Amino acid sequence: MKNHLQIALMLTLGASLTSSYAQNVAIVNGKAVPKARVEALAQQVARSGRPVTPEVENQIKDEVIAREVFMQEAQKKGLDATDDYRTQLEIARQTILIRELFSEFQKNNPVTDADIKAEFDKFASANSGKEYRARHILVEKEDQAKAIIASIKKGQKFEEIAKKQSKDPGSGANGGDLDWASPGNFVKEFSEAMMGLKKGQMTEAAVKTQFGYHIIRLDDTREAQLPKFDEVKPQIAQQLTQTKMNNYQQELRGKAKVE
Repeated sequence: MKNHLQIALMLTLGASLTSSYAQNVAIVNGKAVPKARVEALAQQVARSGRPVTPEVENQIKDEVIAREVFMQEAQKKGLDATDDYRTQLEIARQTILIRELFSEFQKNNPVTDADIKAEFDKFASANSGKEYRARHILVEKEDQAKAIIASIKKGQKFEEIAKKQSKDPGSGANGGDLDWASPGNFVKEFSEAMMGLKKGQMTEAAVKTQFGYHIIRLDDTREAQLPKFDEVKPQIAQQLTQTKMNNYQQELRGKAKVE
């Protein structure tokens, strides 16, 4: 009878230990380390785009066990009772809750393919038509502009003067080159003067804008080169997602009573 009781107790203890190890990844100094911690870290790794291979899973297990060892030592030293620890713990709690809030919002308010296509069509409509490749020389005074125009007509190179005298450092260093752009990229006075030129033609008089006086030369025109929808779809989706999130955050802040 006694032997049967010992066997029963051993079987019960063995079953209990088996169940414990099934739920936990390890026992550190008598304290169970639940597998849920490994699963949570594995999910974070997966979200980052890294595949959770058996090797990575073992690394995660080692990391979880090491954290438990270090945490126990920190608790022995009473570091979990300091004001600094409690402050950092509160900040971490807020960060996790806010992340969950935003994650729930994105899940319930996804950007659809129809949203992305509508945004692309709006972009295509605003940027269709002609693109212009022009050069300009920007100076402060009209007299300077007149002198430059006279010099170019006498044979001096537009590009060389732009490098030496243009107030626009970006284009000036490149001989006044503004690269391909639609008229909407420029202020009204500039774009109207540019569109009125023929290929290779320069403005007869300086064009005044809020930036100063411009001498403009039109080098070429072409139909607008728009990207294909599939090429920019991910970027548009990201932009719309961010816009939705920004609007949601502003809405919450607007409704809050802050005193």
